[in-house]
Amino acid sequence: MQLKVVNSPFNQEQADLLNRLLPTLTEAQKMWLSGYLTASQSTSAEGTPDVSTAAPAQTKQTVSKDVTILYGSQTGNAQGLAENTGKTLEAKGFNVTVSSMNDFKPNNLKKLENLLIVVSTHGEGEPPDNALSFHEFLHGRRAPKLENFRFSVLSLGDSSYEFFCQTGKEFDVRLAELGGERLYPRVDCDLDFEEPANKWLKGVIDGLSEAKGHSASAAVPAEAPAGTSPYSRTNPFKAEVLENLNLNGHGSNKETRHLELSLEGSGLTYEPGDSLGIYPENDPELVDLLLNEFKWDASENVTVNKEGETRPLREALISNFEITVLTKPLLKQAAELTGNDKLKALVENREELKAYTQGRDVIDLVRDFGPWNVSAQEFVAILRKMPARLYSIASSLSANPDEVHLTIGAVRYEAHGRERKGVCSVLCSERLQPGDTIPVYLQSNKNFKLPQDQETPIIMVGPGTGVAPFRSFMQEREETGAKGKSWMFFGDQHFVTDFLYQTEWQKWLKDGVLTKMDVAFSRDTEEKVYVQNRMLEHSKELFQWLEEGASFYVCGDKTNMARDVHNMLVEIIETEGKMSREQAEGYLAEMKKQKRYQRDVY
Repeated sequence: MQLKVVNSPFNQEQADLLNRLLPTLTEAQKMWLSGYLTASQSTSAEGTPDVSTAAPAQTKQTVSKDVTILYGSQTGNAQGLAENTGKTLEAKGFNVTVSSMNDFKPNNLKKLENLLIVVSTHGEGEPPDNALSFHEFLHGRRAPKLENFRFSVLSLGDSSYEFFCQTGKEFDVRLAELGGERLYPRVDCDLDFEEPANKWLKGVIDGLSEAKGHSASAAVPAEAPAGTSPYSRTNPFKAEVLENLNLNGHGSNKETRHLELSLEGSGLTYEPGDSLGIYPENDPELVDLLLNEFKWDASENVTVNKEGETRPLREALISNFEITVLTKPLLKQAAELTGNDKLKALVENREELKAYTQGRDVIDLVRDFGPWNVSAQEFVAILRKMPARLYSIASSLSANPDEVHLTIGAVRYEAHGRERKGVCSVLCSERLQPGDTIPVYLQSNKNFKLPQDQETPIIMVGPGTGVAPFRSFMQEREETGAKGKSWMFFGDQHFVTDFLYQTEWQKWLKDGVLTKMDVAFSRDTEEKVYVQNRMLEHSKELFQWLEEGASFYVCGDKTNMARDVHNMLVEIIETEGKMSREQAEGYLAEMKKQKRYQRDVY
């Protein structure tokens, strides 16, 4: 409400000054001012109050309501949960700061009173890229002793990996070792994270409120739909397939699908660098094999969720449950369900368990540890909900209104005497036709974005399907008329059959949208050549681009390619910059802080 002479005790000049000041104040400043004025009134008989003694009581209360939320996120899930947690706490009257761990000054840790950590685990128990430096600081000698410090950790992971939620566990243990007190116990989330995240949020709100003398709050959703669209991870949009093409030429060892989906009527929007989640279906042939093992009635109704929804068993196994991946929680529940001593022993042996789960699925589990004297309902109750598959978006919304494009490599391999197929990739390559629909949602990835300044040069490294986001980058820069230089490194097996989007890259080069392109086709030469080898060949020019402020992007395989590219980049900086190895690593670390080194790796 605007102050006026007619609705306040102030003259016009005072009202104008206050109207300019009040909107600029934070909640903390308003509370401090309120306390100051209250103290001033109570001591008016003794003259002007001493600010140093009048404000502390209010200051202490204000500090107690300050909450810092730090996130470490690779795909965007942890960041989204952190931001929504911040919005929820702000609505409850807390003063909230939400920040990437990479943007947080570690030395400020000892100044905090309430800290919430939301972090995912990447790869084999590793922190996400934007959590590495904070994780290293916290576990190093410079980490401070924490007094009057409370915290809670929400950890995201995938139970099919051996080191499930490892990063969150490490943060939780370390903060306690440094003297922190848990305001709510750590919660570990699997791929289906909504329910446990909501439980954690309610516990955090209660923990903060009880300690500060406020009433406890009811649970609130940890995820809110982005923008104005009603569609989200928990309410996916059924997108129609417009196009489904094989990008590889005849005779290729690979099959890479180019998928074009319609978003018309969804209200969904995205930016280059974002991802699309797809909820796939299991191969009906695999489901029928499983049904045959148990001799169950395919039409028998089973409960598929906690809301009590039921579906015929065959439909449920196709659409609702994961049957191609074995996880420790699944095997542990199966052992309890069957009482099988061999299975119990396997679950307790870490190395044997890890070896057994590699390349095997639920059918192997059923065959290897039968007989199973259980009902269909008892069996599906231990299965994990079908998780979505995330794919880097290969299109620009500006260039393709109401559409989203994907680049998906079909996964097929032989293991333990049977052919294995990727659930989503082979669905797209074998069973998804134009006109069909598929449930999708958009996943924002703020850690993989084009520079805001369109004059900034960009260097892109994306072999194989890692090319996807860079196609979106080029489409976007073509639409916006960006003038900054651009350099693409692409690699695959054979030039003739595996040069993905070849004509598009050639057109961008011809039109000047793309400045420079280097390719590496590993099977076309006697000695295998990869993208990192091409980087080394152009090391002097590459380093010059970095010195000019270029942003460097990597997309694709984390285990080998991204590691090799990273090591080569350090080597180039070390050599061309005439630095020590430590200085080169520091140079790259500074690029990360400036968001000039970004990775979308998997």
